[in-house]
Amino acid sequence: MILMGKHRPTYTPHVDTGDFVIVVNVEKITFTGKKWQQKEYNWYTGYPGLRSETAAQRLARRPEKVLSEAVRRMLPKNKLAFKMLTKLKIYAGNEHPHQAQLPEPKELGIK
Repeated sequence: MILMGKHRPTYTPHVDTGDFVIVVNVEKITFTGKKWQQKEYNWYTGYPGLRSETAAQRLARRPEKVLSEAVRRMLPKNKLAFKMLTKLKIYAGNEHPHQAQLPEPKELGIK
């Protein structure tokens, strides 16, 4: 919702009014149930055959891609979604190079 700009009173669906979002510690992401073994990510390389890997393999190889794929699938399916996705910055560790922009921490999903 923050990427789309729905938290602003000036939200318009056809205008990119969202903010930049920085996500750190993405290697600590959790799934419920047996999703680590059952969820598969598929892609086509251009050569014959379909490549696939489980969520556990993808987390070990590239943990940022797990979250970026989930967010990409939540965004609208149009050209504006690509612009919104470029505002999402994901880092596996605790450090990020955006300290000069003075990011404000926001706790989400706390129960």
